Amino acid sequence: MESETPTKASVVKSLMKVKQDSGKTFSQIAQETGLTNVYVAQLLRRQAHLKPDTALKLRATLPGLTDAHINHMMQPPLRSYDPSIIQDPTVYRLNEAVMHFGESIKEIINEEYGDGIMSAIDFFCSVDKVQGVDGKDRVVVTFDGKYLPHTEHKVENMVSRLKPQKE
Repeated sequence: MESETPTKASVVKSLMKVKQDSGKTFSQIAQETGLTNVYVAQLLRRQAHLKPDTALKLRATLPGLTDAHINHMMQPPLRSYDPSIIQDPTVYRLNEAVMHFGESIKEIINEEYGDGIMSAIDFFCSVDKVQGVDGKDRVVVTFDGKYLPHTEHKVENMVSRLKPQKE
């Protein structure tokens, strides 16, 4: 009898149980592995790809991880999300902030760098807690993405058209 491949949801549930059983926060795991706290959360939610060198560090930090967990995490993930998550107030407010400030952020990127974008592939993200000048807790979300300039589409730069094909 063949064993069924577990669903992403069941793997995530199991990974989050390992985290919960460890008693560690995402930030504590991040500190022990040298990763950002958001990337640790992405790994455990199967939104990021676990690399071999990091697997050793993660396993040392979370000894409850099994070989099966590590094998699942080392497979390229399906980077998706549940559309209903937009209804969560935190996610909704993050989307609202990006939508509200997005046009201004884009204009500043273009003014400072030229016509281009911030990469979401070569990208780091972290969430930090700081105390505001009024003494109240504040959330700091850092997006740290590589600048990617838009290119002019010249035929001479297209690799597929550089040399005529020989028959």
